[in-house]
Amino acid sequence: MSASRDTASPSSLRLVLTLAIAGLISGIAIIGIYESTLPTITANKARELRAAVFKVLPGVSQMQALVYRDGELVALAEADKDESVVYGGYDERGEFVGYAVPGAGPGFQDTIALLYGYVPAEQQVVGMEILESRETPGLGDKIYKDAEFVAGFGALSTEPEIIAVKKGSKAAPNEIDAITGATISSKAVVRIINEAHVEWSERLPPPGSEPALNESESGGTGAGR
Repeated sequence: MSASRDTASPSSLRLVLTLAIAGLISGIAIIGIYESTLPTITANKARELRAAVFKVLPGVSQMQALVYRDGELVALAEADKDESVVYGGYDERGEFVGYAVPGAGPGFQDTIALLYGYVPAEQQVVGMEILESRETPGLGDKIYKDAEFVAGFGALSTEPEIIAVKKGSKAAPNEIDAITGATISSKAVVRIINEAHVEWSERLPPPGSEPALNESESGGTGAGR
């Protein structure tokens, strides 16, 4: 019995070492693949975000990232980690049009991330784009597939707050028809926008005092960029 155990021990040790080495090699390979693809992933996300800004703010052809520092909005090429950012949208002449505001929060299945356009002079949301969602296919995913629901954010008052109502019962400028069969996801989108609006409403300067376009920080012209 003793001889048998002695024979088995080196084999077990070799197996453990082999698995450890294989795991190490796999880990290094995964890290290498991630690091090599990270610039492409980052560039794609930046391009998608820029396209979304132009989409939720009609008439915009230029943009810049804005952060709230020392009591005012300032333009930055890159924000600090975990620093909240909004995007100023400008027309071809460099005139301010509105803000594109990111928001995120729980949906029915998982986190919903979105971007909405806001024109402070009119106190209106003027567009909404879902950036990330894992809502139920055929139901919750209608928050970005249902054209009528998405279009409902084209001229939506933020005062006193946006309200999702039963489809067909919209009667006020701050109301939007929820999607039948996806009420929870619809209300989640509205809640995320309301929460983001509360967060930013006290930080945004009065209409007419918005940050001027800084050409060196601008995201360029044209929605196709």
